[in-house]
This record gives sequence, C-alpha cells and structure tokens, in this order.
Amino acid sequence: MKLICIGRNYAKHIKELKNEKPTEPVIFLKPDSAILPKNHPFYIPEFSEEIHYEVEILVKINRLGKHIAPKFAHKYYDEIGLGIDFTARDLQTKLKEKGLPWEKAKAFDGSAVISEFVPKSTFNDLATISFSLEKNKELVQDGNTNAMLWKIDELIAYISTFMTLKIGDIIFTGTPAGVGKVSPDDVLVGKIEGETFFEIKIK
Repeated sequence: MKLICIGRNYAKHIKELKNEKPTEPVIFLKPDSAILPKNHPFYIPEFSEEIHYEVEILVKINRLGKHIAPKFAHKYYDEIGLGIDFTARDLQTKLKEKGLPWEKAKAFDGSAVISEFVPKSTFNDLATISFSLEKNKELVQDGNTNAMLWKIDELIAYISTFMTLKIGDIIFTGTPAGVGKVSPDDVLVGKIEGETFFEIKIK
C-alpha cells in the first residue's frame, strides 16, 4: 500500500509558504510506517521543533490501474476520507534549500493521519467538498475541493502515468492555506461538511 501525496495543489497555500506555483502536480510518497495508528496521539519527534499540520481530502484506490485516462479515473475510487500530512517544516526548509528530497520531513513515523472512509456517493459533488481543521476548538484551516489546481480525477490520471495504482493505495490530495505549528496538549479535529472525521491529541 502506497501513500501518494500531492504538494502545492491550493494556490493560497502556495502563497503562504512563498513557493513557486507548479506547472504540473508535485508528487511525494510516505511509507505505510508513517500511518498514525487509530486512537493514538501524535508524538512530536525529537528531530524537529516545528511540526506543522496540513489537513487534506483523501482518496482510496479500489482497482489496479496504469495510464488511466482522466475520463475513466472516477472508476478507480469509491471512498473519500480526511487526513493530516504532518510536516517537519524546519527540516523541510533546510532540505529544500539544498535541493534535497523531502522524505525526512514528510515520511517519518506517525506523520500520516488517516480517517475512516465513506462512500463518495455521500457527497453531492466531489468538486465542491468543504473540509476543515480545528486546533483547540479554533478554526485554522477551511478548504474546499473547488480550489484544487488539479481535481481528483486529474490527479489519478497523472499519478498513474508514472506508477501503477493498486487497490488500497491512498492519495493525499493537497492542503489549503492555514497550516501551522503544533504543540504538546493541542487537540486537532478534522471535519468534512461539518462532520467530524478524526480527533488527534498532540504529545
């Protein structure tokens, strides 16, 4: 099972981190060891002093696919979830400055929060799903899939050009603006369309 993550898919998030707007999707991976076990707190790793939350809509792949045409991409998933791509921002900044890969800042143990999944038929329009993240009951991220630079089907088609998608693979589709630092005793609550999908305690 692969965790395939998309970076820089929301214009306002690109702007807040002062990144260059990409001309095609930015792809990176997390290993399955990055998945935070259900009902476990997130422990801030000793190698970072600036762990950021990034809430994202998730898509679970339900069939094997390679070189998928955009018009057929909708057949390759039938469930939607919510997650967090925890990022060691201080470490990532140093790596980016040296032109090095991001994995140490993105793929560490516990860096991927994955909620339960629900049928995509739950939503009237996948192109207008609203989602949010609250930190200590304060709204910090408020996103909508209508602001994606590349929509879900486009991402599936693009990713499948480079790597075979397998049953159970999960795509993190990118984060909206509002990312920020977590501290011990914080509580993060992720919601889709106002419904709670996860609650994470920070240690």
